[in-house]
Amino acid sequence: MLIQLSDLSLSRNGSDPILSHVDFHAEGGDFIYITGKVGTGKTSLLKVLYGELRPSEGKAEVLGNDLFRLKRRHLPALRKKIGIVFQDFQLLRDQTVHQNLDFVLRATGWKKKQRPERIREVLEAVGMAERADCFPHELSGGEQQRICIARALLNHPQIILADEPTANLDPETGKQIMQIFQNAREEGAAVIMVTHNLNLLGLFPGVVYRCADGQIAETSSSQPENDKEDALNEHEEE
Repeated sequence: MLIQLSDLSLSRNGSDPILSHVDFHAEGGDFIYITGKVGTGKTSLLKVLYGELRPSEGKAEVLGNDLFRLKRRHLPALRKKIGIVFQDFQLLRDQTVHQNLDFVLRATGWKKKQRPERIREVLEAVGMAERADCFPHELSGGEQQRICIARALLNHPQIILADEPTANLDPETGKQIMQIFQNAREEGAAVIMVTHNLNLLGLFPGVVYRCADGQIAETSSSQPENDKEDALNEHEEE
């Protein structure tokens, strides 16, 4: 088991509850969607999984690490095994694509002679090999998202966490992004993705968890009716 959360609770500032009594697990090869309204704890759950937030109660194990006992100095070793795709990209704006990826490899201990080949491999995997010398501002949103995914793949992660990776992308680009994740899943990684794009569930089936009212529960792999309504309401609010 790569991830095992049991009766887990997460609070804001030690008192205001975000999530309660969470039971969640993932194994290699799983594709898991996390859905629900804005503010229901989806991103917070991802932050727990990579050690950014510490839960308040329960059991939390990720890649054999007890998150309650894991010391902050050991977080980099855990995160080296986890690929994270942030919603806001978090690319270094004054660095080229190649330099952005090389920065990560240097920080995680790759030898200089190994780094160019690994960068080439991940850029080819996401169809961006010809954009290695571009700066982020020279790329479209979809292209920047591909670079973020390439960055997440660098260290052959066992777990990939993606926060709204297809948000604001056209449908065709979104499908291409999803296929990259599917390829990673087929190679044995567990992919956990926060999304409001419920059309993806029919095209790329997986396990679906829904966040609502401080709870998270597994639901049908087809589009949940409540989430359809949530997505429509949020679109109208925007």
